[in-house]
Amino acid sequence: MTIRILPAIGDPDAARAIGGLLGQLPGVEPLPTAGDSTRLLDTLAVLGAASVEELPEVVLVHERLGPLPALELIREVALRFPATGVVLVTASPSPALYAAAMDSGARGLAGLPLSYDELGVRVQAAAQWAAGVRRHLGSGGDAAAGTGPGGTLVAVTGAKGGVGTTVTAVQLALAARAAGRSVALVDMDLQSGDIASYLDVQFRRSIADLAGISDISPRVLQDAVFPHPSGLGLLLAPAEGERGEEVGDLASRQIVGALRGRYELVVVDCGTQITAACAAVVETADVALLVTTPDVVSVRAAKRMVRLWERLQIRKAAETVTVVNRHTRSAEIQPPLVERATGTRAARTTVPAGYKELQAAVDSGRMQDLDARSAVRQALWALAAELGLASGSAPAGRPRAAAHADRSLTGGLRRRRAAIGPGGSGGTGPDQLAPVPTSRFRRRGGDRGQVAVEFLGVLPLILVVLAVVWQCVLIGYTYSLAGDAADKGARAGAAGGDCAAAASADVPGAWGTDGIGCGPEDGVYRAKVSLSVPVLFPGAVSWPWRVEGSAGAASEEGE
Repeated sequence: MTIRILPAIGDPDAARAIGGLLGQLPGVEPLPTAGDSTRLLDTLAVLGAASVEELPEVVLVHERLGPLPALELIREVALRFPATGVVLVTASPSPALYAAAMDSGARGLAGLPLSYDELGVRVQAAAQWAAGVRRHLGSGGDAAAGTGPGGTLVAVTGAKGGVGTTVTAVQLALAARAAGRSVALVDMDLQSGDIASYLDVQFRRSIADLAGISDISPRVLQDAVFPHPSGLGLLLAPAEGERGEEVGDLASRQIVGALRGRYELVVVDCGTQITAACAAVVETADVALLVTTPDVVSVRAAKRMVRLWERLQIRKAAETVTVVNRHTRSAEIQPPLVERATGTRAARTTVPAGYKELQAAVDSGRMQDLDARSAVRQALWALAAELGLASGSAPAGRPRAAAHADRSLTGGLRRRRAAIGPGGSGGTGPDQLAPVPTSRFRRRGGDRGQVAVEFLGVLPLILVVLAVVWQCVLIGYTYSLAGDAADKGARAGAAGGDCAAAASADVPGAWGTDGIGCGPEDGVYRAKVSLSVPVLFPGAVSWPWRVEGSAGAASEEGE
């Protein structure tokens, strides 16, 4: 059997020396050296995404690799890629270091300077252990790739406060649980988390109680997770907001990794503030949702959030799914505009505004009892189906392995720590939502077809209304013509002129001029005009009834 070894060594001299020894070992295939911890994790993620068989059997980690400390890196590799054996290479081997390395998940420890025999023994032992794990896992490629059995991680983040982040996270988790999946719902809004209020939960333990534990066993995790009657496993934010600072990025990775090993789906409510803990979740999530509302302020906030993620090398905009909450068809800001402005992919499913539907469930803390006929609940459960969370299918979006491969591989973690700090937001300055020509929006075929069908359905009604309005205009115009013609004829007849000629002078032929009568009546010269009423088009067809106008003028012939 060929043993593939991935050296992770930052020192060029040490890398050349160890590479020379590896080339002399029989049955060994050295892989290109990873120069830092970020490159190592990215390389393993890319290989593990294809298959467990693509992962190297052994990883050599130099104690001065950086930027992530060696023991933390070993723990991360052991959690995410359990089918790979890790050997720590150190210049100062000691019983204490050996014990710490074993606790972190290493399968051996080799002292510098390395000897041919010692390196061969450590590599063979780690490779045999990896082969045994892979035989035990069988076809469990997902577990070897670091996602655990099921193990899908969904991060739900709000563009700003009040956009519906927690409601979205809770309903997505409930939808997945109703589909028969084991689901953990984590409140990572560490200072102001509200999942406990939304689900009416009284709890003693929180996520902060797991922060100081280096080895989270299933028993420890079970004690911290609250079993909700709906079937969800809840890991809640601490009741004391200041304890949120205890949860850093390393603790966040360990906690989420332990949850992914036990649950098929882990939904994390990250709130709206990007702390180091939330940054780690967003970075490693299989699906990252950014919730916004269709208004300029929220869309600008979403754009700032995405740009912040990219600057800190947490996640690219193309790997993020934007969910438009409180959507209305009449709103000026539609999903295509949000998609264009933020550079993300907008979910096909939008969530309508439903304050009255949600109020009773929110006030009573019974979000799980939201009416199944509620438009909000139906939309969020449809969103879960679109993302593949409410079925056995893979979640929508790019695989995280590909996302890791695209990320810059040098110094990302230290820059994130320095920029974010223990509880900071890493905010940015004002940002502008640039106007985008509507002609360049990408329109979905489904929406276009729906609009066409609706328009064709109401087109006959529109035509009927227009015809009625036009006919009313013709009738009013006919009355006006008859009154004016009678007035002109009466005045002309009173002055001794031709009454009929004067009355018909300004009447269009389509209205007919054969109904004009003139003559003196009780000392007044009176003219009567009777006109036809055209039906829609003058000159085509007339109504059977006629419009009459009458006018009189004092006779001037006797004066």
